[in-house]
Amino acid sequence: MLIKLLVLAIYLILIACGRTPSSSSENEELAVINKIPSTVINNIKITTWMYQIQDLYDKNIDILAKTNYDMLVVEPGFNFKESPYDTPKIVSSLSTKPNGKKRLLLAYIDIGQAEEYRDYWQEDWIAPTKETQGIPGFLISTDPDGWSGNYPVAFWDTRWKSIWLDKGIISKLATQGFDGIYLDWVEAYDDKQVLEFAQTQNIDTEKEMLDFIKELKKEGQRINPSFVVISQNAQYLLDYAPNEYASIIDGISTEDTWFYGKGDVNWDDANAGDLSGDERHDDDYSTKKRIVQNLKYLDLQLPVFTVDYCVLPKNAYSTYATSRKNGFIPIVTRVSLSQLTETPPPEFKIVEEK
Repeated sequence: MLIKLLVLAIYLILIACGRTPSSSSENEELAVINKIPSTVINNIKITTWMYQIQDLYDKNIDILAKTNYDMLVVEPGFNFKESPYDTPKIVSSLSTKPNGKKRLLLAYIDIGQAEEYRDYWQEDWIAPTKETQGIPGFLISTDPDGWSGNYPVAFWDTRWKSIWLDKGIISKLATQGFDGIYLDWVEAYDDKQVLEFAQTQNIDTEKEMLDFIKELKKEGQRINPSFVVISQNAQYLLDYAPNEYASIIDGISTEDTWFYGKGDVNWDDANAGDLSGDERHDDDYSTKKRIVQNLKYLDLQLPVFTVDYCVLPKNAYSTYATSRKNGFIPIVTRVSLSQLTETPPPEFKIVEEK
């Protein structure tokens, strides 16, 4: 009777999510989702996580604080020019779960793009366009995905590095109490406009990015010896120097393996998720090749987190199942990253009949 009740409950949940186990393959997928991968970082077991970088004001901080996620990736927001976040409250409220247990709290930072809404953006800086370089000269071009106010940079430029190092942003984050950093736009090393500019200076962008990440970690560890670094995307950087890269990061997170969203859209926009194919999934970035590349990190004992953007529950469900099947630790949300996801994974507990 217990088994029958469990099967019925699962069936009802699937209907609510827009899915029913109508084929053997879907039944297999249902079984897979029970095998939930996890990792341990800084003695914290991580099975679930949440990612929010917009609208982190008091109410939403309080909402996040009540969750039981093992890892949170958030925008620290202390260096916004306008309406900065209450960073001390973010750290004090989100560093532990409601039950008092420690969770990993990482600060989102964009190391490959300059953002004109940050306080490091000077009044005499001039934003680049698609055709012209900006001022200072490390401002190279506009964001290829359509995010306004974001500009790819010559990340090896000492003027750019000084913003982060030399008692800059990284030391502030470590001092504020973040457990580490979550690096966006590591892919600057492979961006077309950045590469073209690097060639004029005879720069090896792969080497320079590895060196930059090393310096970022060293700066954080100067204050917190357990300072964590997780890279987002740029998963092919591993092939340049596998052992070296694996030694300086604590994991990788990859977006858009199955579904992506259109840049700069709101949470409720129809294009906030569920998109697939086109240039985003061409060639080396097909879903199949993304998975194969991510598995290389698992082989090196590095955890793989995945971020996909979905609106439809059925897409979220299949993404959680497939990501976990490959040994990854997924989250499905929407591209604005401004709320808690509305499509968390249905958690099923298998009870074997004795």
